[in-house]
Amino acid sequence: MNVSCVRGGFIAFAVAASLTVAGCGADAEPKAADKPAPATSSVQQSSSAQTAGGAESPTETLLVAKGQKGLELAINSVERDAGGFLTVKGRLNNASDKATIVPAQLSGDETEVVKHGNSLGGATLVDGLGKKRYYVLRDTDGRPLTTTNLDSLGPGKSTAVFMQFPAPPASTTEVSFQLPTFEPATLKLS
Repeated sequence: MNVSCVRGGFIAFAVAASLTVAGCGADAEPKAADKPAPATSSVQQSSSAQTAGGAESPTETLLVAKGQKGLELAINSVERDAGGFLTVKGRLNNASDKATIVPAQLSGDETEVVKHGNSLGGATLVDGLGKKRYYVLRDTDGRPLTTTNLDSLGPGKSTAVFMQFPAPPASTTEVSFQLPTFEPATLKLS
């Protein structure tokens, strides 16, 4: 058998195979119909989207809960999703002029949550009219579905935080947001 004939056949096969694979590939951009629809929310929302210049656009503050040693929790968005969850997002700020250690009490006192480090796992939402308390969700290993590994904040510094709860009924329009060592604050849900 002639070697050049074998090489020519192999090259033809490789070209045909690459054309076939290229013809079967997916579009570079998914079609609009193929994209999942964004979750809608009946709860007050705001975002800290970045502008084209890279600077953060202003965010609405829904509430500010005051804690000890200059700590403040500013909640900027509350979003319901179709799965029945309520996600609360904001910033934990150190408004003092000294570095502050984030208190371990913020994790709550449940053994399963505490063993996963400093977090906001002790946060609750209280529906006074419905007489229900909603705790931060946990995964199957007991990890809270919230910001974890909180350590300390320097003077004037802040860090983004989130907490996920089971969503109260749509008829619930406000809850009391409670976090250990912080003053309770009213959070509007609309």
